[in-house]
Amino acid sequence: MQNIVPEMSAQRLTEIQSYLFSGYHLNYQQMRVFAQGVLSGTYTDSQLGAALMALKNKGVTSEELTALAQVMQEHAVTIPYQGDAMDNCGTGGDHANSFNISTTTAFVLAAGGITMAKHGNRSVSSRSGSADVLTSLGINILAAPEQIAEMLSTIGIAFLFAPSLHPGMQAVMKVRQELATPTIFNLLGPLINPVQLTTQLMGTYAGDTLADTAQSLGALGRKRGMVIHGHQGMDEANLAGPVQISSFQGTNVTQLVLDPTDYGFVSAPIQAIIGGDASRNAVILTEVLQNKPSVYLETVVLNAGLGFYANGTVNTFSAGFEMARHCIASGAAYDKLQALISATNKHIV
Repeated sequence: MQNIVPEMSAQRLTEIQSYLFSGYHLNYQQMRVFAQGVLSGTYTDSQLGAALMALKNKGVTSEELTALAQVMQEHAVTIPYQGDAMDNCGTGGDHANSFNISTTTAFVLAAGGITMAKHGNRSVSSRSGSADVLTSLGINILAAPEQIAEMLSTIGIAFLFAPSLHPGMQAVMKVRQELATPTIFNLLGPLINPVQLTTQLMGTYAGDTLADTAQSLGALGRKRGMVIHGHQGMDEANLAGPVQISSFQGTNVTQLVLDPTDYGFVSAPIQAIIGGDASRNAVILTEVLQNKPSVYLETVVLNAGLGFYANGTVNTFSAGFEMARHCIASGAAYDKLQALISATNKHIV
């Protein structure tokens, strides 16, 4: 891993590119300049693709991630909501082709009294992104900012469709799709929710970035939360093996490992939670929230339990898993799904 480059005499994009291609880390200000260049469309597709791969190959630092996230947030559409909120958006990019775990989990967390500002997108590297499965369920993903704030305040859950709230992302979408590999923008997506989050549960495919990502979340204003990396590289906790966790309060980060079998879960291979297209995943999501026994259900209980703990709703993992089961079995999580369908269809754009 290379050292940070010395301060440059002039913050020119070509110089920044040169340092990236040489494998150097950028400092906070240099990364802000790079980010502004991306959003302004300064780079050609080939230049941007090369820069993103250079960032990927050298490894992204907490400082780089924080700087890029802050620039993206500064350019995001404002959501007029001031209360506490949580997100459990993951990075994607693990190529596990699982069902929409975090999206399903969001309804369980909302049923437990957490206001969920679920940030997401259409599929980039999988068959069904959060926006795809929610659309298949009859949810209008294009609610206006004022309507998103209203849903957060009244029903306790809203979906924030990233492309409509981060117009600058259009500058990188084509390149990301053509690269067909995770980049810093996969790590970035969960960090740039337009709502000022209080807490967060974030899954990542990049296990080597756990601590840095947790530090970035704290620097961006989250009071507490967790970054998790599932067995076999998944960006969700799963039942195939232990989950790596970076738990944080502010910028104070603690590392731990959780084995689901220690909490009564039965081990299951990742192949058991493979999903399908948006229609298939909509069926899985609905059946989980209707408490139909399956590995899908157990996986959501695992992730929701971690979410309740990350939020501070419970003080132990065991209590989190118990709460998750109750929220599903009582029908409260399914009711949140129905409430979101109803609320979004009052606001067809």
